[in-house]
Amino acid sequence: MDEGLLDIAEVAKRSGLAPSALRFYEQKGLISATGRNGLRRTYDPATVDRLALVTSARDAGFTLTEIAELFAAKPTDSALRARLQAKAADLEERIAQLALMRDSLLHASVCLHDPLVDCPDFQRFVRSARPQPPA
Repeated sequence: MDEGLLDIAEVAKRSGLAPSALRFYEQKGLISATGRNGLRRTYDPATVDRLALVTSARDAGFTLTEIAELFAAKPTDSALRARLQAKAADLEERIAQLALMRDSLLHASVCLHDPLVDCPDFQRFVRSARPQPPA
């Protein structure tokens, strides 16, 4: 095996993903093996970074199809750029909601109100974290 290549077990270990997930991502065109070492697939070390991006995008709510489109994007793909801007706006909203939830939990961790969920400050956090209906 080429000294610079990683076998599937090493990529799985470094990425935290199961070998079956790597094979699935390969089937979906998100990563590609460079060859085989016996029966094991081998990958370029940069595959680990690509998998980190896949995992991060999945955690952010991207579908595998959206991730594949992102990997194939050209600078002239204005439709994809518009979808990415919309996705970024969605993420901003989620981040704001998560920050409010974090703040409410931090407050709850030190609040002495009994019962805790009836605390006016906690309730204010919960109300402000609620998604607002469209105007």
